[in-house]
Formats: sequence, C-alpha cells, structure tokens
Amino acid sequence: MTSQQIPQRRIGRTDLEVPVICLGGNVFGWTVDEANTLALLDRSVELGLTFIDTADVYSRWVPGHTGGESETLIGKWLAKSGKRDRVVIATKVGMDLGLSAKHIQQAADASLQRLQTDYIDIYFSHKDDEATPLEETLAAYAKLIDQGKVRYIGASNYKGERLRLALNTSRNNSLPAYILLQPHYNLLERADYESDLAPVVKEFGLGVVPYFALAAGFLTGKYKSADDAKDKARGGMVGKYLNDRGFAVVRALEEIAEATNSKPAHVALAWLIEQPGITAPIASATNLDQLEDLVKAAQLKLDAAALDKLNKVTAAA
Repeated sequence: MTSQQIPQRRIGRTDLEVPVICLGGNVFGWTVDEANTLALLDRSVELGLTFIDTADVYSRWVPGHTGGESETLIGKWLAKSGKRDRVVIATKVGMDLGLSAKHIQQAADASLQRLQTDYIDIYFSHKDDEATPLEETLAAYAKLIDQGKVRYIGASNYKGERLRLALNTSRNNSLPAYILLQPHYNLLERADYESDLAPVVKEFGLGVVPYFALAAGFLTGKYKSADDAKDKARGGMVGKYLNDRGFAVVRALEEIAEATNSKPAHVALAWLIEQPGITAPIASATNLDQLEDLVKAAQLKLDAAALDKLNKVTAAA
C-alpha cells in the first residue's frame, strides 16, 4: 500500500498538503515504548501517514514523566531514519505556562532540540491565554517564522469568539495568522464545534484537525459496559459515553461497518473526514494493525444513506 492511495488535502488556504488522517503522537512514550514508536513511524511513512501531531507536554500524565517524551521519541526516529523531509510535524506550546513571547521562544527551542530538527511545520497554541495580549503571542510566532524555526501556526482549544479575535488581530496588524484549528470534535461531541467554531472556520478558510476523533476509543466499539473501561489506559475518559446515547451511536457504526466490510472506527473517522472544512482527524495507533486500520479509514467512502444515518443518531442522541 502506498501513499498515493491515501487522499491528500490542502490545509486551509495554504499550499501545504497532508493525508486525510493525522497520526496522533500522544501515545509515544505512554502506551508505546521507544522500539515500537520507531517501528510505527517507519511503517507510517511507508503507508503514507506522513502527518504527525505531538505536543511539548506529552506524556506528562505518566508517573515519572515531565513532558516532552513524545517529541523526544519522534526526534530519535527523525535522526535515525533521515526522513524529516517526508513528514509534516505539528507540535504545541502553552498548555502550562501560557503564550508569552518569552515562553514561546524558549519552548520552541526546547521542542526543536527534542525533535532533533531545525523547523516545526505547524506550531500550535495548545490553549488560549487571555492573560497575554494576542499581539504579543502572534509577534512571537512572527519571530519564529522569520528565524525559519516555524512554517505555520495553529490554534487548539479556542472558543469561536477568541479565535475570530486572534484572526482579526493578525489581519489588522500584518502578523502571521492561524491556518489550522485543533478542536475536540467527533460523532459524540458535535455541538460545541458545529455551533461555535465551524462558522469561524468557514469565514477564514481554516483547516481543521479534530482531536479525540474516536472519543478516546469509545467509537471503536470495544466498550460494551462500564466493566470494559476498567484497567484500560483511557478507561476514565469514556465514562460519560457509557449510556444509551453512546451505545446507540456505536450500534449505528457497527451496522454501517458490517454493510461496508469495515470496522466501527473506520466509519467514525470516515464520517469526520466527510464533514465540511475538516482536513484530517487525529487518530493514534499503538500497533501495526491499528496503523493499517487508519489507512483503511482514510480510504473508506460513506454513501449518503450512511452519513444520514449517523447524522440522525448523533443529532437525536
């Protein structure tokens, strides 16, 4: 299987093209060790999954970790493989210490060192920082772009009003503008994105890479009861879906998966790919079989009846 078989999309109004699935790097250094991370990244490039998302705080939630573990493993792979020019790397700043100019510069240099690269393709504001003037944050990104350390910038976890304000600030002050939004969006989490953020995306022509595209694994269909969530790495994240609403959505996914000779996860990702303005859902893989599944999801085309069924069950749920 080659990269030519995975559809590509431009990010927003840029000339940067990426596959329609973004490989989530949050598992690297968490549920995937170093050897398996390197193997997964090697195979991901072979398959054409060349868009990789990480952050400077991954995986600080693991006991003994302080953040940066995912970037470090990706950096080891980049140094070993020599494939930097074949991948698009996105990482993030500002989850803990905000988006001041000083912190952005320091964090970018630290990320570049861990990633063992000279540049970051897309540098995300990990969350909004209302305590720092938008002009200061955007000017800091302008400096990084001028230095050749960053190509483009993106925003994650922003509200629509603040995102629009940031984009207008860029426009009015001739500063770099966010080209890509990373929101929480999936079949079970539709309302906030569709009502608040989608209008801004459309107005400014942004690309969109949703995280938790599979609702922390719930939309794979592997959780049938609360007992199934015990002793799993993401078990605590799916508790709010273990109800009639969540199970109705999973049943619809299973029915469509059976009809299309696929899996519920393929269908859930394919639905996202078909939504207006979406560039590439973010999904992680902890083994080679799951990596192959992401390629199948990228290739799956849902017909109008399947899309309508999912829209109805999630709207009513």
